[in-house]
Amino acid sequence: MPLSLPLASLWGLTACLLGLAPARVHWPAAVCLIATGIPILGYVTWQVGPVWGFVMLAAGISVLRWPVFYAGRWLRRRFLQG
Repeated sequence: MPLSLPLASLWGLTACLLGLAPARVHWPAAVCLIATGIPILGYVTWQVGPVWGFVMLAAGISVLRWPVFYAGRWLRRRFLQG
């Protein structure tokens, strides 16, 4: 098994455990998860292909749905109303 898939699984497990933390920890944890998740996503895509890359991207978006929601709202406000 490629190294990237256990790393992605470890990232997912860490994300789920950080979701159980107190609310004051969620946004700093989300920043750390995004900063570590992007290189892992690239590594998964490079090592096992774009299909698994999209699967891991969907998994990451499902875990980090609020940062994605707020980023989408910020982008919409910035570019569509500007």
